[in-house]
Amino acid sequence: MKADTRERRDLTALLKPASVAIVGASEDPERIGGRPLRYLIQEGFKGRIFPVNPARKSVQGLESFASVAAIPESVDLAVIAVAADKATASLEQCADKGIKAAVVFSAGFAETGAAGRALQDRLSEIARDSGMRILGPNCLGIYNSAIGFYATFTATLQSGLPKPTGVGLVSQSGAYGSHVSLLAIRRGIGVRYWITTGNECDVELGECIACLAADPDVRVIVAYAEGIRDRDALLNALSLARSQGKPVVFMKVGRSDIGAEAATSHTAALAGTDAIYDAVLRQFGAYRAGDTEELLDVTYACAQGVLPKGPRVGFLTISGGVGIQMADAAVAAGLDVAAMPDAARERLRALLPFAATRNPVDATAQVFNQPELIDGFLDIMLECDEYDAIVVFLTYVAAAASMVSPVRRAIENAHAKYPERLIALVIVAPEEIVRDYEQAGCLVFEDPTRAVRAIAALHRIQRSLQVPATRAQSDAVAPAASLPEAPVGEQEAKRVLARAGVPMVADRLARTPAEAAEAARALGLPVALKIASADIAHKTELDGVRLGIDTAEAAAEAFTALVEGVARRRPDARIDGVLVSPMVGNGIETILGVHRDPVFGPVIMCGLGGVLVEVLDDVSFRAAPFDEAEAQRMVLELKGRALLEGARGRGPYDIPALCAALAALSRFAAAHAEAIESVDINPFVVLPRGQGAVGLDALIVPGRASRRP
Repeated sequence: MKADTRERRDLTALLKPASVAIVGASEDPERIGGRPLRYLIQEGFKGRIFPVNPARKSVQGLESFASVAAIPESVDLAVIAVAADKATASLEQCADKGIKAAVVFSAGFAETGAAGRALQDRLSEIARDSGMRILGPNCLGIYNSAIGFYATFTATLQSGLPKPTGVGLVSQSGAYGSHVSLLAIRRGIGVRYWITTGNECDVELGECIACLAADPDVRVIVAYAEGIRDRDALLNALSLARSQGKPVVFMKVGRSDIGAEAATSHTAALAGTDAIYDAVLRQFGAYRAGDTEELLDVTYACAQGVLPKGPRVGFLTISGGVGIQMADAAVAAGLDVAAMPDAARERLRALLPFAATRNPVDATAQVFNQPELIDGFLDIMLECDEYDAIVVFLTYVAAAASMVSPVRRAIENAHAKYPERLIALVIVAPEEIVRDYEQAGCLVFEDPTRAVRAIAALHRIQRSLQVPATRAQSDAVAPAASLPEAPVGEQEAKRVLARAGVPMVADRLARTPAEAAEAARALGLPVALKIASADIAHKTELDGVRLGIDTAEAAAEAFTALVEGVARRRPDARIDGVLVSPMVGNGIETILGVHRDPVFGPVIMCGLGGVLVEVLDDVSFRAAPFDEAEAQRMVLELKGRALLEGARGRGPYDIPALCAALAALSRFAAAHAEAIESVDINPFVVLPRGQGAVGLDALIVPGRASRRP
């Protein structure tokens, strides 16, 4: 049953099958084995349908077969709607028949414990050996509404089937995926592809995202994850989506410790650190939604609207108070609420002398008497070329019989003249009027703040899509020097990092007071002295550092004090001597680090504060490796970046040197992904612009794989 690997990777039979067998097909359309058959018949699926039920001659009006083997034709996809203890045998029969893909509804696998894990491992083995792609187990299935293909037993479709729009949705949770799809249908968004991956014995989240990214009919991708099993598959899929200009709206649960624990036990996947998820998803272009409301709002905006070219937003309102509310929300979301140009304001006042014309623009309740004001005001605001998006607050007014036609005409005119501009209406109206306005070319919201936040999300997505896509793997080359197999002292750690391209301060190891004095004279006063011991990671906690030593004699005295003091506090530690290095001043202290994340592998950290980093809590992360442009985006995420750019008469500092060091550290970490547990470079001092940056202390903790038994 060995198959070509390229065939295994093809999900065409899963997404667009020409024929479907349903193993465990039921005459009852409400049962798990009956619903997919009912949906396929009801929606006029054009392919062949083969119910498999040895107890019946026919099921729901179609000829039934005793087994998969008894089907006289080839089959693209099989739906497995039998209990877990029968699912394995059913899949083996499918593999023997050469079926290309299978959807396994059955529960009772890895989510239940060790015995279930063993059953699931067998499913993975069948997929691997036969080349058949398996979705699930423990999933609610899949559908492609464009071709009437519904291999799912979700009950949400009983209230209405989705229209085949440009939305593709993939969810590890069938229940949540059903919930979101139902809300999307009610919102008028529609869903083309709906995929629930369940336990992911074979087909997993990243591979599904990649397929949706490659599909020309998909415009926006929605993803829900509880844990990530294949880091590279996910990141490369996100990169593919970015390269195709397709937004990925991503919800990852497990932000809290309790949530992470629940996610892990539910999916048997490792949840990872939430701050790292946040950073890596952003790095690879996904927009992370915080809740279902945001997920739907952003998906709707991506599917219905255009991505604004910039952050400039204008407001047209019939309520001054709501205008202020929207402006406040825009500023909080990072949008630019620029004032109208004077010439444009004069034109507005010519239409309505008592209008507020700055921004927000208040057309007042006069629009009841003069509905044509909406068209005139909107045209002037767009023509002045100061705004990338306009939000129009009309509340219930837009639903009045006398207003629907003029408002629609205003939207149509604006959309025709300025198709690259985004227009959002905030109204309360019946569904048919809402859909009418959407068809005219605008977004429609009931809540003004949600409208503003959706526009801010679109702007962030637009900026993200401008970043060149990168793959998770790189051509990073390991430095020539081998890594230590056990924790080493600061001096050796600095030498390894310097060879990797991360600048480190010069130093000398002194084993006697006289050597400390000589090193101080050779390196240039003033100097810093630090205890040298591979057993001590944090020297300041043991009073193991002396700074600003300005004479050779003082260096000798400091040597004695350091060695004796640390020996008293840590009698178990092996002390190799004292490191002497020149003082580095006139810079901003930062911290650089590497952490081996259980999900994303080596992750690079950059933060402000040096020894105060835990107090300031101002850090950013990226998955390794990355280039200097990505490093700069990383630095710009720091809340205290103004210190580096220049503030209070100090700076600016050498941000390019910091970015070069971060990129070099990321290549080093990627090249030694399995050999490094963590790296700390603290402090890493960024000097004034043009003077570079340098690490003053370093710690490398080898990974378990590299340690001697």
